[in-house]
Amino acid sequence: MQKSPAPLPAEGAAPERHFIFGYGSLINSLSRSVTGETGSAVAVKISGFERHWSCISTDYGMSSVVVIAAKKAACNGVIVEVNPDQLANFDLRERGYQRVLVDVAQIDFYLTDSPLPAPIEGPVKIWLYQAHKVILPCENHPVVLSYLDVILAGCLEYSSEFCEDFVALTQGWQHAMLNDRQAPRYPRVQVDVNTDLLNSYIQLSGALSDEKINLGYARS
Repeated sequence: MQKSPAPLPAEGAAPERHFIFGYGSLINSLSRSVTGETGSAVAVKISGFERHWSCISTDYGMSSVVVIAAKKAACNGVIVEVNPDQLANFDLRERGYQRVLVDVAQIDFYLTDSPLPAPIEGPVKIWLYQAHKVILPCENHPVVLSYLDVILAGCLEYSSEFCEDFVALTQGWQHAMLNDRQAPRYPRVQVDVNTDLLNSYIQLSGALSDEKINLGYARS
């Protein structure tokens, strides 16, 4: 993706800061750190976008979450600050998506009784990786628990409410799902997550039987 060089700030002006809105595996702090250095994360909800399960790539035999523009919808996730020189790393990770700007006015913070979090103040650009369309999960590219576990473990870094909102604000749970914990398909799998805890949130989707959900990771 070719971009014009950013203009230099006026003398004495605060430098422009860049943030990424993570709504899938980027919610998870360990998963983010695999790709690049970021600042602290702030839990938010962004209006005007809707999250779906979609087959964004055929590389790993699984579907991922994407967001598409939707005026009356909302999507929860986290905002993290990145240095501009880190954006290329995240562009590579999120290949297949388009990086677009989000208006600060579309953002609501989970800590509504707190003042505007300091990391979001000042001249900023907030980026979101968007899809143009949804390609429904199927038996060959199902929703897999090795990926979902990483996301939900990340959600629980913030709150149970945040985790429940992820499930409620994601479309497509009725499509093919697979508990692949015994043979993970997701390349950044985290086998040390607390699956007993995560299973209770996965059950909210109503997509898998308890027997299939309760299968854990193989331990050596």
